[in-house]
Amino acid sequence: MFGNLSDRLVETFKNLRSKGKLSAADIDATLREIRRALLEADVALEVVKNFIAAVRERALGDEVSKALNPAQQVVQIVNEELVQILGGEQKRISFAKNPPTVIMLAGLQGSGKTTLAGKLAKWLKDQGQTPILVACDLQRPNAVNQLQILGESVGVPVFAPEAGNGSGNPVTVAKDAIKHAKQKQFSVVIVDTAGRLGIDEELMKQAKDIRDATDPDEVLFVIDSMIGQDAVNVAKAFEDGVGITGVVVTKLDGDARGGAALSVAQVTGKPIVFASTGEALDAFEPFYPDRMASRILDMGDILTLIEQAQKSFDEEQAMEMAEKLAKDNFTLEDFMDQMQQLKKMGSIKNMLAMMPGAGKLRSQLDNIDEKEIDRTEAIIRSMTPKERKDPKILNGSRRLRIARGSGMTVTDVNSLVNRFEQAAKMMKTMAKGGNPGLPGMPQGLPAFGGAGSQANKNKKAKPKKGGKSGNPAKRAAEAAGISIESQGDSGSGSAFGLK
Repeated sequence: MFGNLSDRLVETFKNLRSKGKLSAADIDATLREIRRALLEADVALEVVKNFIAAVRERALGDEVSKALNPAQQVVQIVNEELVQILGGEQKRISFAKNPPTVIMLAGLQGSGKTTLAGKLAKWLKDQGQTPILVACDLQRPNAVNQLQILGESVGVPVFAPEAGNGSGNPVTVAKDAIKHAKQKQFSVVIVDTAGRLGIDEELMKQAKDIRDATDPDEVLFVIDSMIGQDAVNVAKAFEDGVGITGVVVTKLDGDARGGAALSVAQVTGKPIVFASTGEALDAFEPFYPDRMASRILDMGDILTLIEQAQKSFDEEQAMEMAEKLAKDNFTLEDFMDQMQQLKKMGSIKNMLAMMPGAGKLRSQLDNIDEKEIDRTEAIIRSMTPKERKDPKILNGSRRLRIARGSGMTVTDVNSLVNRFEQAAKMMKTMAKGGNPGLPGMPQGLPAFGGAGSQANKNKKAKPKKGGKSGNPAKRAAEAAGISIESQGDSGSGSAFGLK
């Protein structure tokens, strides 16, 4: 989402760091570049003006002039001011003292309200709440049916007495839903309301009536992060017309410039509470202004990465794996289990993008093949239990049978066996107190990649001494056994299917 903005800011600071002492002219030139980058990212003009003024005031003061490293101090100031325009501190949902807590979702049609309702319900359920979804979008065709399907997917009941498609009274549905939730003792009620293609009086009146009928604890304004400059007008209209308590930004995984996310919090004066980062129902997370600012400045987001690892990895299974490694008893079955654990964390591409300095590897990250794990699983599942425990018995005829059974080639099978042997050696080293791998992540994530990778073809070559990458993202990836080839590499493939 913030790729272009991040690149521009990183390049600006790179030029700044080459200067030992900063003059007023240096700071003005830097601020001009930052202003241009923000405007090109579709950030609202009012927000850009306030941001530049705040940074200039601090950058021209004693805070920078007396600093040992003035360039680094300017970067710190920009980071802190970015955090402020993104809302400052993290905002949490305000739960009612006497359940149920009522959360009303409002926004334009196409912003992703209904899908977001399902994601929010799943997230609340994972937090130990008992949510219920309420279908108050009775205008959009099949909106009620869509919400019912989402509710079934996440295991959350849906209150939908009306079929919708233009019939029924959403205000009556909302009132009845609150009564039903109290009777059945649901802890949270999520009300999905109707939207329009544009702002109109009918939309605002209906949203107000539902708000008055339900007296919600939270009114979350759902905005599409790809909406651009119009985000300012839409946000102001909902704040003035309905009265919102927080913002949810959707489609942060898109390729738009991201101005909406950087504008909406300051324009409305309301914090961003959640962010939707993909189409999957678990691609949803609380919004942390400081972490988002770090991502924009290509400083990484290690805390989120650690949280994802802690949430996805089973401690008991990790202990069992440690015992196997200590006994040098690591099998292809374990290799597959490790990859399945990695899949639980979500997109590999998104995980690596959270590493510091990942912006420099964006073109390589874009070429990551997320399906490589599935192909590897298919090969392993085509083996017999004996073959998984002892790959040394895999002769030519066995490999041909496995290739046919998995729909792959013998070359793919050979490549997997080679990668398994490399991973087994790496994990054995870790078990003996070697390189710990990615910070905050369980030890022993396997290296896996495309068939016929250059790394496998050259596995007999002597490794270069002291060949650690100078790029922090690439160095961290290498520590986990993940090969990220340079763009100029002529190999036919690499780890994760990079070309």
